[in-house]
Amino acid sequence: MLTPKCAGVCDTACIDVCPCDCIAGPPGVQMFIDPDDCIDCGACVAECPVDAIVHESDADPIDVAQNARFFADRHRGDEPDL
Repeated sequence: MLTPKCAGVCDTACIDVCPCDCIAGPPGVQMFIDPDDCIDCGACVAECPVDAIVHESDADPIDVAQNARFFADRHRGDEPDL
């Protein structure tokens, strides 16, 4: 999952290496990783220049909730409320 370290940086190299296209986000704001689609391959971790990617079990619960809300909104067709 992506942490707030990504906010404002939004380097998209992680998207380019993701084999399952589970990384998304509003451009220039923050990227998020869909926990339902992520296969935990780790390909994105090495690409992140700010070390913003951590396993969900190591993330702050607030970040986990924000990430889940982003994808819940997308699956409903709504714009995420950041």
